[in-house]
Amino acid sequence: MENQKTSQKSNYRSLFLLRPDVIFLNHGSFGATPIPVFERYQYWQRELERQPVEFLGRKAKDLLLQSRQILAEYLHTQAGNLVYVTNATTGLNIIARSLNLYQHDEVLSTDHEYGALDRTWRFLAQKRGFKYINQPINLPVENPDQIIADLFAGISTRTKVIFISHITSPTAIIFPVEAVCRLARQKGILTVVDGAHAPGQIDLNLEEIGADFYVGNLHKWLCAPKGSAFIYARPEVQHLIEPLIVSWGWESETPGESLFVDYLEWSGTRDISAFLTVPDAIQFQRQLGWEQLRIACHHLASVTRQVIVQITGEPPL
Repeated sequence: MENQKTSQKSNYRSLFLLRPDVIFLNHGSFGATPIPVFERYQYWQRELERQPVEFLGRKAKDLLLQSRQILAEYLHTQAGNLVYVTNATTGLNIIARSLNLYQHDEVLSTDHEYGALDRTWRFLAQKRGFKYINQPINLPVENPDQIIADLFAGISTRTKVIFISHITSPTAIIFPVEAVCRLARQKGILTVVDGAHAPGQIDLNLEEIGADFYVGNLHKWLCAPKGSAFIYARPEVQHLIEPLIVSWGWESETPGESLFVDYLEWSGTRDISAFLTVPDAIQFQRQLGWEQLRIACHHLASVTRQVIVQITGEPPL
């Protein structure tokens, strides 16, 4: 039985291009793409290079729509609510720069956020005069209600936006984003969720989560090629988003069904192969039985945590 398990693990390992002499633990930074998915990625790159004008000028729009439709099904939403971007940081910058936040306004966040996004909000706060608040979430976390209580202790009459991670980058805590979004909407506060680590790691239903804006990476735990991420915006708030780069989608002569998509999808010449490969990454995980792998990995992580706790004497988060 042990040999069978070892063989199975080796088979999983052989599906990736990772160096065989390295135990790769930091999948969360940039991810790794399985060989079958990577080959499909290269297929799209070759298609682009065979006839660039036909591919980008005539085929790209429909190909991107087909890809977004499959991603939308995976995320339990509609394709018109999604736009591809190259990474979550880019997507969240688009959202943060679009929102009308000025002096006396407040953006409430936590002290568990990704450093690049803390810098994004602080940069804009300095430029525009609003206040960015990193509300402490006390550790260890006992239950979701504690997170909600800690976060909402920072609410004031000036709070216009709550920015929160779904799975935190520095501490790997799953925040109760559905409850946060529901309570925020009751108070008339917009919600922006950093879901960089969620797709592929946990099941996602964006309609049930109820965030106004949600951004996720696809190159990390979904194992799509690098340069693949998405922005989700509820239809009711899509008009708030402005293009970071203004191009042909602005005042388009051939507008689509969603101005949100028109404004953001085309930002000039670029390789869209990573976006077109996302359906292959989704299919790869389904065929591999990703849910069982997630359960096994969670068990290993829990066992490892207990060993670290015993060695260091530090309490678990």
